[in-house]
Amino acid sequence: MRVLMVSDVYFPRVNGVSTSIETFRRTLAGEGVEVRLVVPRYGDEPEAPGIVRVAGRPVPGDREDRLVGWRAMHAAVHAAAAECDAIHIQTPFVAHYAGLAAARRHGLPVLATYHTLFEEYVEHYAPWLPAGWLRRQARALSRRQCNGLDAVVVPSRAMRDRLLTYGVQRPLHVLPTGIPLGQFAAGDGAAFRAAHGIAPTRPVALFVGRVAHEKNIGFLFEALQHAHRLQPQILLVVAGEGPAMPELQARVAALGLTDSVRFIGYLDRRSALPACYAAADAFVFASRTETQGLVLLEAMAAGLPVVALSAMGTADILDDGRGCLTPPDDPQAFGEALGHLLAYPGAWGHLARSALDCARDWSDTAMAARLATLYRQLATAKNARFAVSTAKPA
Repeated sequence: MRVLMVSDVYFPRVNGVSTSIETFRRTLAGEGVEVRLVVPRYGDEPEAPGIVRVAGRPVPGDREDRLVGWRAMHAAVHAAAAECDAIHIQTPFVAHYAGLAAARRHGLPVLATYHTLFEEYVEHYAPWLPAGWLRRQARALSRRQCNGLDAVVVPSRAMRDRLLTYGVQRPLHVLPTGIPLGQFAAGDGAAFRAAHGIAPTRPVALFVGRVAHEKNIGFLFEALQHAHRLQPQILLVVAGEGPAMPELQARVAALGLTDSVRFIGYLDRRSALPACYAAADAFVFASRTETQGLVLLEAMAAGLPVVALSAMGTADILDDGRGCLTPPDDPQAFGEALGHLLAYPGAWGHLARSALDCARDWSDTAMAARLATLYRQLATAKNARFAVSTAKPA
C-alpha cells in the first residue's frame, strides 16, 4: 500500500508535526505501507527518495515556517497522488486544500490528523483582533475542514471531545504518534553536561519544545522561584527555539533568574536530544493546550520523572504517581512539587523506574500498526463505494 502525506511543515523545521510525520513514515514501512511526502522546501535540502519539496517564502513574523505557493502545492500533490492508495493531510493550510483536491480528482480516500488546537493559539498571533471572534472563526474552519474528509485522526481523547463540540461529524480516531523507545534510552548525560558547563551534581529540570507563548513557559519561571526554596541549586534548561524567545529571556532577567535558567536552542534529535534528556534529573511541562505531548513520552523513555500540568492531550499520558507528578495549575504548588522531587531524589526513585514502563505503552510500532489498519479500512470502503456507483443495472 502507498500513502501520500501532505504537510505545510516538515524537517528541518522541528516541531511535533514534523516529528509525527517522520515517526510514522519510518515505522509504517514495517506494516507494508510506503509513505510519500509533499512538504515545503526551506533552503537547500538534498533530494531524498519519496519526498517532494515545494518552494515557499518565510511566513511574516515567523521566519522558521514557510508559506508554499498555492498552485505549486496543488500541482505537486496531484502528480504525487497518481500512484497512491490514500492521502493523509497533516496541516490545515495550503496542504489541506491541495490534498483534498487531489483526493477528489483521483477518487482516493482522504484523512487528516488534527494536530493543533488552533482555537487556543490564534489570539497569540493576531492580538489586535477580538479574541472571541478569532476563536469562533477557528472553530468554524476546523468544522468545515474535518467534515470534508473521510476520517480524522486525533492524538488524544480530549481533542476528540473538543472536535465533537465543534460539530465535527466525520469518524474521529484517537491515535497518538508513539515514540521510538530505544532512541531516548542511550544518551550520554555526562558528556552533555560537560559540553554545556553544567556541574555533574547540579539538579537539572528540563523543558523541551517550541519556545512559544502557548507552551506556557513563563509559568515554569514562576514555579522555579518556589522550587528554589527547597533546592537552591536547581537549573532549568530550555531546549528549543521559537518566536517567544526574546520576551522570555527578558522575563528571566527581570525575575533575577539568569543564573538559574539556560536557553540552549534546538538539538539534533538523534544524538544531542537523547543526551540532553540523560543529563536532566526531571522533566517539566506546563502547556495547557497540548494535543498529545510527545516530549513527555520521550522524557519517560529516557527514565526521567515528569512534573507537568495534566490538561488536554497530556491527560491521556499522565497518571499521577506512575512516572510523573501532576500538581495543580498553580506556580507555587508546581514549584514545591519540583523542588521536593529534586531535593529528595531518594524518596522519588520509584517515579524514574515507572516512567519507562509508562513509555512502553506508547511505542511507535504499536501506533503504526493501528494507522496502517485504518488506511486499509478506508481504502477498502472507498473501493466498495466506487464499485457500487459504477455497477450497471442488470
